[in-house]
Amino acid sequence: MALHPVFGPLLLALILFVMFQAVFAWAQAPMDAIDAGFAWAEGAVQALLPPGFVRALLVEGVLKGTGAVVVFLPQILILFLFILFLEATGYMVRAAFMMDRLMARVGLSGRAFIPLLSSFACAVPGIMATRTIDDPKDRLTTILIAPLTTCSARLPVYTLIIGAFIPARAVAPGVGLQGLVLFGLYVAGTAGALLAAFVLRRTVVKGVSHGFLMEMPKYQLPSVRDIGLGLWTRAAIFLKRAGTIILVSNIVLWVLASYPVAPAGVKQSEYSIAGRIASVIEVAVKPIGFNHEIALALPPAMAAREVAVSSLATVYAIDAGDNENVTDQQLGARLHGRWPLPTALAFLVWFVFAPQCLSTIAVTRRETNGWKWPAFMVSYLFVLAYIAAGATFWIATWVGL
Repeated sequence: MALHPVFGPLLLALILFVMFQAVFAWAQAPMDAIDAGFAWAEGAVQALLPPGFVRALLVEGVLKGTGAVVVFLPQILILFLFILFLEATGYMVRAAFMMDRLMARVGLSGRAFIPLLSSFACAVPGIMATRTIDDPKDRLTTILIAPLTTCSARLPVYTLIIGAFIPARAVAPGVGLQGLVLFGLYVAGTAGALLAAFVLRRTVVKGVSHGFLMEMPKYQLPSVRDIGLGLWTRAAIFLKRAGTIILVSNIVLWVLASYPVAPAGVKQSEYSIAGRIASVIEVAVKPIGFNHEIALALPPAMAAREVAVSSLATVYAIDAGDNENVTDQQLGARLHGRWPLPTALAFLVWFVFAPQCLSTIAVTRRETNGWKWPAFMVSYLFVLAYIAAGATFWIATWVGL
């Protein structure tokens, strides 16, 4: 059934649909527990330390910013639970074989499916996995479209905005609207990747696809130990990013957003160094519906996409003061009260297409032996993101959302 020309694609779509429903349905309780843990830590720091630089740095720059990202760990682990399970059962290779016909229509072979699927976890190993593709043009095209597959780093951004703006209601028995929107974002990224491959293979990377042969592994029950070890590894990688790249980015942003100190009656996030930089960026992104807060969050998000969430949390914490806890739910409520829905939708679409990850750019340079193709990749993805976000904003505004 997995390889059936009709039921095979339907089965794959059903599996992915259930996976994204589970991301919201199963994760809420552990997310609430993590949120409460960080709120307790913030309260403990406020009780132990007097008001001042160190307390503000720990509460606003470290705990609130980093906690806003770590809270999404359960959702990321649920996503990887499904991926690891499908790989261990032998289904994933069959999905790759089944996708060969679709890949051929856009100029790729089925061999590109596995690297692109790996990019749903992270584009860096996905791009490295293209070494298994023999044809140089097939491989280059796969590298150039890999950032369009929705990696796990986007999940905190997606779930924050979806949780803030999309009602948590059922559209059918067992089908939640929030999970449906998340599924749609993943479909949009995949469709964008296939469309980009279609255009690239007929323009800058001209060529035709080649079929491939592969041995089908037998179906088997997955090892609980192997899946547990895989989840542990992914959790360790995510927490390491939270404790290094994201933490450092938050601290730098906190310093830039905290100084110089604004006079009474003036918002700190607008008066600070970071706020003034954001005011310049806002001129360029205002036509697509972005506001000052988004303009402030975009530059640090180049380090890692999750930093967009921690940046928003840090900025709101600075404006609120360290005596006010800003939990994940409260951050979403603040966004809902300050952003119109068209802006939120444009922000989601921006993250579907924009190449906001320095690690991905660096590995692309290494795998292509130069800066030509990374520069091309970044340029076309930013243009695509700008056009798509702008179109989303103006269409949503026009229809009255």
